[in-house]
Amino acid sequence: MTEQFSEQPVFILLVEDNPNDAELAIRALRRSRISNQIQLLQDGAEALDFLFCRGDYAHRHISDQPKVILLDLKLPKVSGLEVLKQLKANPHTQMIPIVVLTSSSEDRDVLESYKLGVNSYIVKPVDFEQFNKAVEQLGFYWLLMNRSPVS
Repeated sequence: MTEQFSEQPVFILLVEDNPNDAELAIRALRRSRISNQIQLLQDGAEALDFLFCRGDYAHRHISDQPKVILLDLKLPKVSGLEVLKQLKANPHTQMIPIVVLTSSSEDRDVLESYKLGVNSYIVKPVDFEQFNKAVEQLGFYWLLMNRSPVS
């Protein structure tokens, strides 16, 4: 379930390799009516290419960045921690809010994520309704409540 809008900037970037979790997150965001622009990417390498406008995404402009990134840690090709590290180290992407949305409740993952500059760390609830509520609240806070610096 990939949704792409090449004409307009993306507002939410969801980096999730589990199709079921991705579909649930997209449904929850749609149900909350927060955003109608969602880009789903399924591995860390693709996320880096998208955000740094290279490879298949070389046509994108670096200024067309998401308002928030929902990032899983357990990704193929390049881990979520490595994606986070590269994004926070680059002046073009370091100010984008990144929310880790993962099944890992390991203390070392939480600690490392915050050391690398994550804005929020949320463990995916196992229960369907809790997952929906968590994603809806994420969308509401990061898209409507949070004030980001002007870039």
